[in-house]
Amino acid sequence: MRSLYGRLMPGSSSSHHLSRRAALALGLGAAASVTLPGPRAAAAVSAVGGERLGRSGVQVASGAPRLPKLAAKAWLVADHDSGDVLASYAAHHALPPASTLKMLFADTVLPKFGGTSVHKVTAADLAGIPYGSSLVGVQAGTSYTVEQLWQGVFLRSGNDAVHVLASMNGGVGETVRQMQARAKDLQANDTHVVSPDGFDHKGQVSSAYDLTLFARAGLKNDDFRGYCATKTADFPAGGKKTFQIQNTDRLLTGQGVAAYQGLIGVKNGYTSHAGNTFTGAATRGGRTLLVTVMHPKSGYEAVYEETAALLDWGFAAAGKSDPVGTLVTPLSEQPKGAAAKPRAGAAGAGAAGAPVAATATSHTDDWAFGGSAAVAVLAGGGLLALRRRERERPSRRRRRQG
Repeated sequence: MRSLYGRLMPGSSSSHHLSRRAALALGLGAAASVTLPGPRAAAAVSAVGGERLGRSGVQVASGAPRLPKLAAKAWLVADHDSGDVLASYAAHHALPPASTLKMLFADTVLPKFGGTSVHKVTAADLAGIPYGSSLVGVQAGTSYTVEQLWQGVFLRSGNDAVHVLASMNGGVGETVRQMQARAKDLQANDTHVVSPDGFDHKGQVSSAYDLTLFARAGLKNDDFRGYCATKTADFPAGGKKTFQIQNTDRLLTGQGVAAYQGLIGVKNGYTSHAGNTFTGAATRGGRTLLVTVMHPKSGYEAVYEETAALLDWGFAAAGKSDPVGTLVTPLSEQPKGAAAKPRAGAAGAGAAGAPVAATATSHTDDWAFGGSAAVAVLAGGGLLALRRRERERPSRRRRRQG
């Protein structure tokens, strides 16, 4: 308040004639202009990757090709190699990720075990799998190679395969801890991991931005890239028997929708609570793009159709318009002592990790009461400051005269 009253009531003779009623009005006006936190005020939104990515609404450079019609709650288009974000909508909006969270699981655990290693599954390995999970058909008492287990994760999104690999990695709790640490390293600050399977666990969320970071990081691993591009595989059925499993990524296999030319993965997901989610990567003309689409309003195919439309748009727009942000570099890959910030030159880029206020505020009765009380306090503070100045002025004048 000192700087405020220093501006409004400087120590000039003209300011001495300010009435108490005017002072009260000034105090109330000043208080009303302050952003006051309320019990239900909108939460701050991350601006990792650039300030524009923290905004609401569609973010796209002026002059870019016209975007397709989309119904998703959040989406993002980025260049895999440069990290340029070409366009986005609610990039940092935290939503249930469904099985797309398995990309972070794979990025965290996949490098730890050789593909030819063999593990005999126990009943304890399969404990705690949520009811209603997607399963590949892992059986206790049967031996599997690590490669087969990862095929079960990527092709069939098998939560049973996820839990076996997590058990091999020290258990579900330890794996969750490692996944959260990896998310922090990737600067995926919108993500909260509760379980490695991506099921509808309370509080488990991610964002279109974070899922794109997971895909980009995972695709650096040749095994990760190979698994997510595999269309079919033979899976053990006990003894010497096997059965064929097929990838549930419809843009890869062409089931129900047209296969997307040049698609190289990455991961789809669905739960009744989360809806449909998908992160896809495709290469055309030497350029690889990443697209994440979360929760279209209708239809199981919509997530694939919107992804394909955004990929088409991205290939048409790439190199012809400025980016609206960037996919940040993992902290572990930055030069020692370097500040975590977006790559120079990204349009609208701000300090990585800096939160920006959400554009909407929930005006509830609680907020109205809290705001009024705060205004009254600030106004009272303004009057107190004015009265203190009035009491001090005679002594100050005597000192100047002396």
